[in-house]
Amino acid sequence: MAAKHDINKVGVESSDFPILCETCLGPNPYVRMTKQEFGNECKICNRPFTVFRWNPGAGGRYKKTEICNTCAKIKGVCQTCLLDLEYGLPVQVRDAALGRKAQAPTSDINKQYYIQNLEAQMADSPDGTTFDSEVANKAGREMLKGLARSDPYYKRNRPHICSFFVKGECKRGGECPFRHEIPKEGELSKQNMVDRYYGKNDPVAKKMLRESAESKGMKAPEDKSITTLLFLGLPQTTESEVRSALVAYCPFVKPIDLRSITIVDASHCAFINFKQRSLAERSAEALSAQGGIEVGGKKAKVLWGKARPQKGKQPSTSNEASGSEVGIVTKS
Repeated sequence: MAAKHDINKVGVESSDFPILCETCLGPNPYVRMTKQEFGNECKICNRPFTVFRWNPGAGGRYKKTEICNTCAKIKGVCQTCLLDLEYGLPVQVRDAALGRKAQAPTSDINKQYYIQNLEAQMADSPDGTTFDSEVANKAGREMLKGLARSDPYYKRNRPHICSFFVKGECKRGGECPFRHEIPKEGELSKQNMVDRYYGKNDPVAKKMLRESAESKGMKAPEDKSITTLLFLGLPQTTESEVRSALVAYCPFVKPIDLRSITIVDASHCAFINFKQRSLAERSAEALSAQGGIEVGGKKAKVLWGKARPQKGKQPSTSNEASGSEVGIVTKS
């Protein structure tokens, strides 16, 4: 039995042309590529695949495909930079804004079985593509259009920083093909290709979602003990409906991640109390990107909860005072 028809054997992937974004291809309309069949293993599925290598333009470094053609089709990303092909944004940003639930497994044997099933689906589909996610919502698409770049960002093709220059040992000067710059330390310097593909713990995506939420007034409170989100403007609803809506808009939230859900019918609001602050922040960013949450056919506004003021102390700001009056002050 051929390897590609046996789920117990690791198959191989062969392609005639790569799936690339405009930025990775470069500004030169006449790009020459080298093709090497089974030249490397895919960073995601670990299968041998066809590696393409090319120079995107003058002053750029040679680039190559990092994942196989099939894995790129599954997520709808570029084979080199692993960014979304439609918007040029990280997968985590796209999936958060569109409410998509990633279904790709991470264990080796399950990945092979899952990929082979999707390959069969792609062979039967009219356009030869498939996605392991759900249909997007309109508000999320508008948010992504605002974040997407209108023009390709060719600076991403620049040579890497010279490691010898960082150590003060580079003697080639202007003839060195690498950049002579001091790297900037920070969260963006710790990027992982696998995390970018699966949309988990991507520092670039976290920064973009955080800035988008802050621009909409959803800045996370400095008090790290606050793990509560508030849904305002709800219709008559039940706890199960609120929970189902939250899971639909934030597929990464599991029932065990919630400490409690409290519905206040008189104020038409609900308090969602998470067990972890990090999950509350991620949910707030995703709901902010999607323009709120729809419960019972009505769009509700999402806000951060606030710490309950101590007895005998008046709120120091007008925002805190108004929050107490409408019942949006809660203890985490």
